[in-house]
Amino acid sequence: MTLDFSSVIDLPPMTVPLDEYVQVLGQAFAPFSATHHTITGHVIEIDGDRATLHAHVRAEHWVPTERAGGGPDRWLVIGFYDNEAIRTPQGWRLSSVKLTATHQENAHLPGPAPVT
Repeated sequence: MTLDFSSVIDLPPMTVPLDEYVQVLGQAFAPFSATHHTITGHVIEIDGDRATLHAHVRAEHWVPTERAGGGPDRWLVIGFYDNEAIRTPQGWRLSSVKLTATHQENAHLPGPAPVT
């Protein structure tokens, strides 16, 4: 699976095995005390066993108060996802996830942990 979160974190796009995707997400969100993602306006186009998915996202991430240093404790990301999926014998599976941020607030807050 190809992951591209380069619009919000200083990492190039990367490829990880599909079964490691959940582990990667767990590492990325570990620094936050809470998160809330709203993903809307899904546009899905299917071409045989492949699909493209476009959706808008508003993602809020709260850091623990002590890490905020008395300042804002919420990192807001607004943008969209452009993902790809393939049909497998087990059903549809994501093959590519790309986040494009169009607006951020408090991006200076400690972001997601580096993904390895």
